[in-house]
This record gives sequence, C-alpha cells and structure tokens, in this order.
Amino acid sequence: MASSGKCFLGAALALMSAAMPCAAQGTWPERTVTFVVPFAAGGISDVLARMVAERLQTRLKQNFIVENALGAAGTIAATRVARADPDGYTLFCASVAQMTIAPFTHKISYDPIKDFAPISLFATSPFVISVGETIPAKTLPEFIAYVKSKPGQVSYGSAGAGSLTHLAAAMFAKTAGLTMNHVPYKGIAPAFQDLVAGHIAMMSPSPVELKPFVEKGTLKALALTDVKRTKVLPDVPAITEFMKAEPVVTWNGLVAPAKTPVAIIELLSREIRAAEQDPAFLERFAAIGVDPVLHMPQDFAKLIAEETERWRTIIHDLGLKAAQ
Repeated sequence: MASSGKCFLGAALALMSAAMPCAAQGTWPERTVTFVVPFAAGGISDVLARMVAERLQTRLKQNFIVENALGAAGTIAATRVARADPDGYTLFCASVAQMTIAPFTHKISYDPIKDFAPISLFATSPFVISVGETIPAKTLPEFIAYVKSKPGQVSYGSAGAGSLTHLAAAMFAKTAGLTMNHVPYKGIAPAFQDLVAGHIAMMSPSPVELKPFVEKGTLKALALTDVKRTKVLPDVPAITEFMKAEPVVTWNGLVAPAKTPVAIIELLSREIRAAEQDPAFLERFAAIGVDPVLHMPQDFAKLIAEETERWRTIIHDLGLKAAQ
C-alpha cells in the first residue's frame, strides 16, 4: 500500500507540474494591454492596429488599447517599447520603417532584432508612382522620357527624408536612370497639396492614400512599386511590367519587448493567425487597401532579418546617410 501511495503521489505531482505552464499562461492578460503605434491616428498603421486590438479584446476578454507615439519616423515609439517590461502588456505595432530601415537612416538606441520578439505580421502594401495632371505623361515610360528630356529640372516629393515615400521614389529614379530633385515634406498631406498644385511632379504614396485623388482626376497613378497589381487600384500596372526593379512594399506587424514569455507570444500569434479563417475580418483589411499576411513568429523574425540586409544594401546604393 505504501508503495502504491508513493506512486499515486508521484503521478499527481507530475500532473500538477505539467499543468502549471498552462495555468500560468491562462493568467495573461489580467489587465489592459497597450498597442503602441508609431504614427498618427487615422493612418493605415493606426487603423490596422485598432482592428487587431479589437479582435484580441473580443477573443481574450480583456481591454486592448492603442496609443499613438509620434516622432523621429516612429523610432521614439520603438525605443519606448524596446525598454518596456517584457510582460506582454506593452506591444509595438511596428512597420518596415522602424524595424528594417531606421538602422540605416536614423540614429537609434535600440536593436530591431535583439530588442524585440516578433509575434505576427498583419499586412503589406506597395506604393504608387504618381504624377500631377499637368505632367504630360499617361504611362510610366512616357514619364521616364519626360524626365530624361529635363535632366535635373523635375522634382519629386516625400513625407520626409528617409521615409518610405522617399525611398520608393528614389529607387524608381535610380532604376530608371533619372536625375531628379528630392523635396522632403513634414508629412504626406503637404506633399499631396504641392503635387496637386503642380509644385512637384511626382510622389510615391500608398494606394489607399492616392485613390481619392485618382477618383477626382487630380492625380495620375502610373505604376505600383511591386511585382503584382492591387485590388485597390486594379488598373494600375506593377512597375515590373515595364522594367526590372526591386519591389518597395511596406508592412505592419506586432512585436513585443525581448524576453517576453514565449507562452504570451504564441497565444497572441495564434489568435491573430486565426483571423485568416474570418472572412469579415479579411474583408475589412481589403477595404483599407492592404493585403493580409498573418505570419508565425519565426516567419516574421526571418522576414525582419532578410529585409534588414536588403535595405542595408539599397540605402547604401542610394547614398543616403543617417539623420543626425
């Protein structure tokens, strides 16, 4: 009997030990979870973050809120989350800008690979080579010919030096062999104003940002900076339909501070990836002009590492320097 009792006790302790990780995992989240977004409210990054936060709040029965932390191309927000407690309550809704480009365009105090634990990608979106109505070009080849006829006289705008709108346009100009002048603005809105007014000739915004101007007939979309077309502007060709070019695509995803418990990372990843089976959720993504891409943590980590090396080469080739 004593031997049987010891066996029973040993088995019970083993079961309790096996159950403990599950119990510990089940205690999260016990309070409000904050998504830190590096851009202003109303933009694609903000809208995506709020959609995912809303879904997680419903699924995990806890409050998920969004805080917009602007400045320095999103690196202020990234720094804040990198230094946050790794307890799962402060997460970063990152974009390609902070995770793979900022190390080469800005002075940063965080390591995008070492200081974060990837959770899941959300979505991707290309940019659009766009021109004003006064520019005598209806196609990309016509615009290239126009710029070549005026070397050094044609300007393009961006949302700021080192921004993706800058890099997308600069890459196009270099690939096409064009000599153009870059005019950086403090945000996309003033750049759009000058593009419509004819003060600059070209810009590379996202499809959803450009669509209203195309529908009004005030701007022309010439090509997407991707290898495929998008549902938002289905009649606009991909740049690769005209020339061999590196794709410039932005993406958004969720990361946590490094050393966040694996159980929390996996729980969040599962819940986000489950949205692939939710047609209504995917339809909301499509409505804002992005392509849903829901990754596992290891896939997202691989993407960040690969994109970091790709952008290192691109930015070096473009001759861009880190902002002081």
